[in-house]
Amino acid sequence: MDIGIFWAAAAIPLLIFFARIAEASLESVRTIYISKGHANLAAYVGIVKTGIWLISTGLVLTDLMQFWNLFAYLAGYGIGTVLGMAIENLISIGFVIVRLITPGEPQTLMSRLSTLGYGMTRIEGTGSFSGTVSIIFMIVPRKELSRLLSIISREYPDLLYTIEDVRNIKDGARIFYKDPKRRILSFFGM
Repeated sequence: MDIGIFWAAAAIPLLIFFARIAEASLESVRTIYISKGHANLAAYVGIVKTGIWLISTGLVLTDLMQFWNLFAYLAGYGIGTVLGMAIENLISIGFVIVRLITPGEPQTLMSRLSTLGYGMTRIEGTGSFSGTVSIIFMIVPRKELSRLLSIISREYPDLLYTIEDVRNIKDGARIFYKDPKRRILSFFGM
């Protein structure tokens, strides 16, 4: 088979495949922006996403008998969805509420996390199986979540925690402390 004929036959399916990866990834990112209340960003991403969708879908619909075009369309969607989730983890926009539930005295845990710059609120409660428990609430930037979970899993492996997304937070609220060196480095994405 001539290499030129091969590339001519593979060009459209490859274009559809990569367009669908980009479109599905952008859809995941757009959905995240919507859920976080970033309407303008969601709109811009939606415009690009829709343009890519029109091109890729149009290429498939012009000839539905081309199996490779259909396969590329479907495969690109699946891979794009997974890639979009990975991009969302990299973007890490917004905040999360981390709830730590501990049956024992949490003062050493709170001191340790305070020295690392995490702010928290402690509430006492009772559990049905453990008696008195302490619930520690933390609002943490998503970019800091992996650092926090790494510390918790390494130093407090039996600690129960839950995590929820936060849609909005009061402007100017001081929820998390960073030392000045870290603030300067974070400006550069470090």
